[in-house]
Amino acid sequence: MAARPSWQGHLKLSLVTCPVALYNAISPRGDIHFNLINPETGNRIRMVTMDAGTDEPLDRKELVKGYEIEKGRYVTLTPEEIESVRLESTKTIDIEHFVPAGDIDRLYWEHPYYLVPDGKMAVEPYAVIRTAMKRAGQVALGRLVMSQRERIVAIEPRDDGLVATILRSHDEVREANSFFDDIPDVKPDPDMVAIAEKIIKQKETEFDPDKFDDRYEDALRDLIRRKQKGQKVIQVEKPEPSNVINLMDALQASLKGGGKKGKPRTSPTRRAPPKRRARR
Repeated sequence: MAARPSWQGHLKLSLVTCPVALYNAISPRGDIHFNLINPETGNRIRMVTMDAGTDEPLDRKELVKGYEIEKGRYVTLTPEEIESVRLESTKTIDIEHFVPAGDIDRLYWEHPYYLVPDGKMAVEPYAVIRTAMKRAGQVALGRLVMSQRERIVAIEPRDDGLVATILRSHDEVREANSFFDDIPDVKPDPDMVAIAEKIIKQKETEFDPDKFDDRYEDALRDLIRRKQKGQKVIQVEKPEPSNVINLMDALQASLKGGGKKGKPRTSPTRRAPPKRRARR
């Protein structure tokens, strides 16, 4: 396996334990990375770490982490002191509960990882846990420490392995009421709703992640290629705003020109993640 694990430790179900490793299931967003360039020289710029009070340049290796307790006052911590704070979840995912997947609000799902056995001795206990979870049809909840934070993790079977998804904490998720309570309580026209439902029906299809390319990145690549070849940069015209100002007219026009209809829906199937595009 070419990728480096994001975390290594043990998966524990009661007294059954096996070594496991977490691998990021998400590739970095986009392959295009820009550097800051001095346009007069064509050289990259270099960021210099400086003391905010004395303006003295500093070596990053000599720096320590600090927590601001009040304006301008910090408690500093060395790497050894931070390492001394160890919880069981630092190196062990202890499965605490099992819940139906539908009980976890989608707002809490954050970042997925592939959870795989780490070494030959781990394969059998891993298979026992995975198979039992498949038969139970529920999601396991545990804890692990990543990036100096203890996080709740949801574990579920997928194909021949397990996927562990970091969940957001309750404090991280904002209450919907603070955003939705000010929306006026409008009773929409039943005829308009019926037309909107027909438009939705026209657009029904199966989810295909392959169709959702990053068009902005593709456009950036095309721009870079044109500039590299010395070609003229084409300015894209801004889309004209719609002239339809009546909601019923807009709905009826959308229904008439509803575009391509989606493929008939069948029973949902789990699709494999899209392969990462090769660099051009």
